[in-house]
Amino acid sequence: MSAEPDGPEGRLRRFATIWSRAVYPVTSTAATRPEFEERLLPVARRLSEALRARSFEAEAGREAGAALVEAHCTDPEALSRTLDCVDAYLVLCCGDDDGDRETLRTRSARLQHAMAAGFAQALRERTLAEQEAIAKAALQAQGVVAQALHATETRFRAVFEGAAIGIGIADLDGNVLQVNGALTRMFGLTGQALLGRNVRDWTHPDDGPQTWRLYEELVSGERDHYHVEKAFYRPDGTVLWTNLTVSLLRDADGEPHYQLALMEDTTERRLLNLRLRYEATHDALTGLPNRTFFFERLEKALAAGPGQRFGLCYLDLDGFKTVNDSLGHAAGDRLLVEVADRLQSCATAPGEMVARLGGDEFVALTTGPHTRRTVDELAGRIMNALLAPISVDGRELTVRGSIGIVEGPAGERSAAEVLRSADITMYRAKAAGGNRFELADPEADARAITRHGLTTALPTALDRGEFFIEYQPLVHLGDGSVRGAEALVRWLHPQHGVLSPDRFIPLAEHTGLIVPLGRWVLEQSVRQARAWRDANGGDALGPLRINVNLSPCQLTHPGLVQDTVEILERTGVTPDALCLEVTESALIGADDDLLKPLRRLAEMGVDIALDDFGTGYSNLANLRRLPVSVLKLDRSFTQSMQRFPADPVDLKIVEGVVALAHSLDLAVTVEGVETGAQAEQLRILGCDTAQGWYYARPGPPERLHELALADATG
Repeated sequence: MSAEPDGPEGRLRRFATIWSRAVYPVTSTAATRPEFEERLLPVARRLSEALRARSFEAEAGREAGAALVEAHCTDPEALSRTLDCVDAYLVLCCGDDDGDRETLRTRSARLQHAMAAGFAQALRERTLAEQEAIAKAALQAQGVVAQALHATETRFRAVFEGAAIGIGIADLDGNVLQVNGALTRMFGLTGQALLGRNVRDWTHPDDGPQTWRLYEELVSGERDHYHVEKAFYRPDGTVLWTNLTVSLLRDADGEPHYQLALMEDTTERRLLNLRLRYEATHDALTGLPNRTFFFERLEKALAAGPGQRFGLCYLDLDGFKTVNDSLGHAAGDRLLVEVADRLQSCATAPGEMVARLGGDEFVALTTGPHTRRTVDELAGRIMNALLAPISVDGRELTVRGSIGIVEGPAGERSAAEVLRSADITMYRAKAAGGNRFELADPEADARAITRHGLTTALPTALDRGEFFIEYQPLVHLGDGSVRGAEALVRWLHPQHGVLSPDRFIPLAEHTGLIVPLGRWVLEQSVRQARAWRDANGGDALGPLRINVNLSPCQLTHPGLVQDTVEILERTGVTPDALCLEVTESALIGADDDLLKPLRRLAEMGVDIALDDFGTGYSNLANLRRLPVSVLKLDRSFTQSMQRFPADPVDLKIVEGVVALAHSLDLAVTVEGVETGAQAEQLRILGCDTAQGWYYARPGPPERLHELALADATG
């Protein structure tokens, strides 16, 4: 029972029919076209299955290419027609109706590449087998020439004329004595035009240095054969590429007598390989060299000899994501094509190239002994090339870019190290506002690499117990007693030692680890407050209060209130022993949703301190709506008070802030107290508590009451 015309099997047979009709006219076979079609049908089915397979199977394409050779489709035109047929009809006839057409077409293109490779490999193996048979026949003919000249001549003539590869015989002086039809067709000449020519006349600029050295060794009897890839000029000026095997024919006494050349025409295969090489090393969208090609060139530049240098510009477009998001990826692609054309025009000097690494990232490379100057000029040309707006879909788009420049001598760094430095420098230019270029700085690179290493190590550091907490006393300015402490987290890194919060808290906020880390700090600090309470046995001044910092990320975390309540209940600590510090900048413009968890905590009895007050330039009237009970004055307010007498203006400012805070029933804590004079003036101004190196540096909990009371400034 035949398959439905429109069913999968019917469409498969239609594809096999189209394929056989395209290829049959250039196939050397005794089969009829329907018989030839039946031979192609299982190959077509294998391609259809590979097209729709879960993962790409290059072997299916290679098998299909080899099957063509097995079916006597050895003419290069057969491969060309096959690839055209597969490109036009494989997805149409054999693809799933509900499949992603773009994905199927990509799969089809990859199958075509595999088919071409399989065809070339099978044809080469067949040709080499023919070469071996011909060589054996030629040697056998030479060995028995005196005994059975007529039979040998007949046998050799049959092989000589019927071979698919070119064969020529010349004397030891290089004069061509005999050629077969395949060789004349390769050169596009008659046999008579080739006879009498001298082998030494067939030089070509692409000849390798060993080509003619091997030839001289052969005709002098030093070697019996050699094999090279060689190019020849045809009469029409085109180039014929061959796999050339030359053997020495000796007489019965072993003396050199003739040379035998066997030529396989590899021109089509070479062009195909060049096309595949181009596609593998160039960006499909812009036509620029891709990452693979660029790394080859960069590694070559870095391996240059003494005195050679390199310069690299790493470009990333500023705001390109906005173009994709607002106008679509098609518009973004057209923008990238125009940018690529402009960048290509910037690479004007010898040794310069431009490549696309991917997305909106491009690189430009310059080489030579004077790249200190040329790389700056190249970066300037790139920036100027981006000045003019680019028209996309009727819109004039302004394009800007950030460039990181790396320049230096060859031989000192690997390609990966150079590109990493350029990438880091580019992001430094982007962080500085973009639309500019920056020069690589080894110290900045080292900091960025360290920062990346810390970011990578952060997630497991908490599990490994690498964090610990130090406590800085909060001292009452009136009687000098310790009323509490601020908890300050530290990271004991295995390689970098003890790291302060400013080294890793921003990284923790960026990665989201700040929430579990903040929860751990809160729990450990509250447990320490409980330990202090138990040790003091109910001090008359009340329990020591613990101050814990909250990051902006923690403020927005939905579990903040619940986590705090559970920790207090689990440790048996009353809410009034806890103070949560929030920076003023985090609360500027805060809406009611952000303030709601702080209000709930304040209603429970937890103190809320406004940290770094005075640095956020917020309206003082906002203090009335914030659920805070403590103002922590930033150290910038009181630095001038470290020596006596203090700046009268600063005294007035602090006095005004303290008066305002007390009128709103807020306590005032001062940070960064470093001298006795500073502490005394703050006491006179009415500040409530203070902390700083004058009293004590952050330390372990058991040293909380060990106050230095000594000036910490030089």
